[in-house]
Amino acid sequence: MSNTPALLEKMKPFIQQAWNKSGFAQATPIQLKAIPQIMEGKDVIAESPTGTGKTLAYLLPLLEKIDPDQSSPQALILASSRELVMQINEEVRIWSQGSGINGAAFIGGANVKRQLEKLKKRPQIIAGTPGRIQELITQKKLKMHEVKTIVLDEGDQLLVPEHLTTIRNIVKTTLKDRQVMMFSATLPQETEQAARAFMNEPVTIKVDKSEKMQSKVDHMYFVVEKRDKFKILEKISRLEGMKGLAFINDIGELNVIGEKLKYKEIEVGLLHGESNKVDREKALRKLKSGKHPLLLATDVAARGLDIKGLTTVIHVDLANSIDQYVHRSGRTGRAGADGTVMSIVTEREERELKKMARELEISLQKKEFYAGQIVEAK
Repeated sequence: MSNTPALLEKMKPFIQQAWNKSGFAQATPIQLKAIPQIMEGKDVIAESPTGTGKTLAYLLPLLEKIDPDQSSPQALILASSRELVMQINEEVRIWSQGSGINGAAFIGGANVKRQLEKLKKRPQIIAGTPGRIQELITQKKLKMHEVKTIVLDEGDQLLVPEHLTTIRNIVKTTLKDRQVMMFSATLPQETEQAARAFMNEPVTIKVDKSEKMQSKVDHMYFVVEKRDKFKILEKISRLEGMKGLAFINDIGELNVIGEKLKYKEIEVGLLHGESNKVDREKALRKLKSGKHPLLLATDVAARGLDIKGLTTVIHVDLANSIDQYVHRSGRTGRAGADGTVMSIVTEREERELKKMARELEISLQKKEFYAGQIVEAK
């Protein structure tokens, strides 16, 4: 049975096969709006909430345009964090199966020699962090004259003062007839202006929250003293089939909680700004495979993470802002799946959380644990 959206019917067979294998029922609003424009060769500035399928919105038309017989880089995808680059590279691998197209990832902090080996395999799609890509171009290891497409993923994180010059320089190394696209969950005005500077009459596409695919996400919370937050987290980690991402603001605190859980014989993964590449990949693998019930993460480490089958997001520390709450919570219930968002709050934080929920128009349920199970709070 084929469930290929009409949108993809003109695309190459390997893309349609990958779609049917993916189990997605339908294309998301951002995909419906962006893919036709990208196929027409237009420059695109796109804003769409977290978890709405932005990566595939640019990746599928990009794969369609790659010439597998030409063994030189034809597309460059830039992202601000290592995880996001690794994840994009993984999506390229999944969606290009059987096409003869190769992808490679280049990130700061990784072994340069190993990365040069990857270039020798002549990948057509390159994903990377701006600093490392710039370095490879400067060393004349990465030739940009065949690159026809540049994507800025999570553009609001890329077009910031510290990266801007680097990105301008990278874009300048390609020929004039390139296609430039920027995708972001939030699009501040200055980001849009910065992007326009190196685009050619870009089309702006915006998908708002009301157009998001409806997924059933329950929002609940537990009220405890600050020192008892750990006890609730421990109980959550013991729930049947738990596959959760728990947010903790401070690296020190995150390590302490990780140790405490270990002491209670609960194995969890840790992700923070100082985790190295090998540890990160191991932590993600163990969560995905179900070996670990929880991944403890800071916000920096979780930006752009897409964990298939993530059942639960846990705010151990309350989000500082509505945006942060949305970003964190958007890691579950992606592209139409069900999910649960749990917040562990003190009485004072409960007021803050309720305020956020009102503004976001989500219903919150107050819960507690009884005999190891979640029940309605009395």
